Amino acid sequence: MAKARGIFQIYQKVLARRPYLVQAIQTGALMGAGDLIAQIIIEKKSTVDYKRTLKFSSIGLFVGGPALRVWYGLLNKYVGATGKTVAMKKVFVDQFIFAPTFLFFILVAVGTMQGKSWNSIEKDMHDNYFDVLKSNYYIWPWVQLVNFYYIPLQYQVLLVQFVALFWNTYLSWKTNSTKQLLE
Repeated sequence: MAKARGIFQIYQKVLARRPYLVQAIQTGALMGAGDLIAQIIIEKKSTVDYKRTLKFSSIGLFVGGPALRVWYGLLNKYVGATGKTVAMKKVFVDQFIFAPTFLFFILVAVGTMQGKSWNSIEKDMHDNYFDVLKSNYYIWPWVQLVNFYYIPLQYQVLLVQFVALFWNTYLSWKTNSTKQLLE
């Protein structure tokens, strides 16, 4: 227990000094882990496609982590920091502005990293976007309500990314399932 507390204290210090870097790294790592889970457990691949995992992870490192950190900071600044009403407002703004936009960019980024043409990405968006967005609305409003009400700003990305491990597994499977049908 003391060792875990020590690790957490180190994490807190590094997070305080380099919040964007830490949150980018943890998002990239957890997106990569989600892709590995998708390949091994859901898709039951006999050989892991590490190149695919690296690409999916890089989206979290360079896009997801930094975007989430900026977004949560903006919500805190313009909507407020604490309280039930503030948490509800944050969830509303998050789910009706950020979520649809962020999912669009994530799906486009995944298609681009897969080397797909714009026409193919558009078809994937047409086939998958609203299904993914609908799935988002089953999970994320509840997670975000807890996140915005109970969790301090500096840990909000971390909490979201642990829940997102399962979400990233779903996204990886969803964005690669049509690709596998063509192979």
